[in-house]
Amino acid sequence: MSRTFSVKMVDEAREALRGVVKETPLQFNRGLSEKFGAKIYLKREDLQVVRSYKLRGAYNRMRHLSAAEKKRGVACASAGNHAQGVAFSCKALKVRGTIVMPRNTPRQKVDRVQALGNAWVKVELVGDSFDEAYRAARALSEKKKAVFIHPFNDPLVIAGQGTVGVEILEQTREPIDYLIVPIGGGGLIAGLGSYFRSKSPRTNVIGVEPQGAPAMHESLKAGKQVELEKIDTFVDGAAVRKVGDLTLALTKEAADTILLVPEGKVCTEMISLYQRDGIVAEPAGALAVAALDMLGKKLKGKTVVCILSGGNNDISRYPEVIERSLVHQGLKHYFIINFSQRPGALRRFLDEALGPSDDITLFEYTKKNNRESGPALVGIELTKKEDLAPLMKRMEKLGMSYELLATDSPIFRFLI
Repeated sequence: MSRTFSVKMVDEAREALRGVVKETPLQFNRGLSEKFGAKIYLKREDLQVVRSYKLRGAYNRMRHLSAAEKKRGVACASAGNHAQGVAFSCKALKVRGTIVMPRNTPRQKVDRVQALGNAWVKVELVGDSFDEAYRAARALSEKKKAVFIHPFNDPLVIAGQGTVGVEILEQTREPIDYLIVPIGGGGLIAGLGSYFRSKSPRTNVIGVEPQGAPAMHESLKAGKQVELEKIDTFVDGAAVRKVGDLTLALTKEAADTILLVPEGKVCTEMISLYQRDGIVAEPAGALAVAALDMLGKKLKGKTVVCILSGGNNDISRYPEVIERSLVHQGLKHYFIINFSQRPGALRRFLDEALGPSDDITLFEYTKKNNRESGPALVGIELTKKEDLAPLMKRMEKLGMSYELLATDSPIFRFLI
């Protein structure tokens, strides 16, 4: 297969995908537009057939399989959206497929992939991470001589993802000042960004990565592919250790800048999208919208398109989403507080240290009679972040010994 990508391939993919993928709406968002004094539109790929744009690339790659390749079947590795795109395409194109997913993939995601592919797909659970699943899928592909469908580093996959850009330019006649695109392995921004660079060169193309997985940012800075030793996998749809060589080269030409958004900010935006607009976005789906605050005043009077890339969110994650959001906003803190073991010490803390609107959300304490004081793990939620300093000042005035847990503390990471 050729390793060459061209914008012409995106136009060809657009025609081939008609009737297969849904033309997702480009929706004007009044709340965000009023907040930033701009015209802000959301490209709703969360409303795609498999609730993400990944179907575009998977189907476009698989429609090019020869008769011999179809007979051998396909294989892929994914913990979510790419797996669903491949599964849908296997059934639609009548191609046998093996999809390797990590063993810790939520059951509902596994069931969803199996339902989309039906009898055409076999799901295998291997390893405890995407990297282990990826290696297993590669080995299986070689052993069975099945065609490996890469999630991003493939010109036909990139062309399929680029069809999001064709739709955007067809759906609006006004010039677009900013296009904000989430980045994982780089397939979406490579295709979408390249298409805009060709058809709408005045548009600023902004890539967005989660702060805990800045593989594209670091690779662009180094001028070569960089494999991250450690990543935060919370924004799972955009958390990769290493971007593709092809996606890196195309992103270098297509993107004007890359922004890194803290995971907690992504959580805050997920909640806001749901409460304000009734949109259920997965973490990677909220990345582009979460970056708007970082651009701030630059957006005033501008026309902005954010790619809302997916809506495959596991409902069981919402407690963690809420927790991370509160911590990011400075409204949730954890302390190790040494309480005197004399009677009334806790009562004094409640009456004299805790503010009238401060709320204890966690309290773990074991009394030890042979000591003068004992540590307690205390979680406190505030009404506003400015309440933290007065709380600590009151504890110091009472002579209380405490430690505010840093977000990189092992205990803090255990709690979150």
